[in-house]
Amino acid sequence: MNFVATHHAQLADAWTIVRLSLHVLGACVWVGGQLVLAGLVVTLRGISHDAPGKVAKAFARFTWPAYGLLIVTGIWNVAAVGSSATSNWNTVFGIKMFFVVVAGLGAFLHTRATSPKAKGVFAGVGMIGTIAAMVLGVALGG
Repeated sequence: MNFVATHHAQLADAWTIVRLSLHVLGACVWVGGQLVLAGLVVTLRGISHDAPGKVAKAFARFTWPAYGLLIVTGIWNVAAVGSSATSNWNTVFGIKMFFVVVAGLGAFLHTRATSPKAKGVFAGVGMIGTIAAMVLGVALGG
């Protein structure tokens, strides 16, 4: 791998800073929040049997708006790339969008599941989709 820059580094313009900052903020809540909540489940169960569900419902008030923010800023990101996208970029973007849908669907089905097994399966599916979308998003950043 060649890590030597082939062009001069420059600061982003104001709108790029806003767009990317909002996207990263949404990702922090969506991705980071899921990881933190997953790590707290055992502790929450120790507090009370219904504590994980109560915390998850409260958490959803933050995560679903963050997911929406990711979608809106993701569309904005694609618009900013415009026609300069290569075929490889477009391929990776398509795969990322698949995982964005998997992440959202997994999280949604997790909230609707009634059995612990189904909740665990859908949480896992959502997390795999989330992490894959995040990694592919980093790749798209160039």
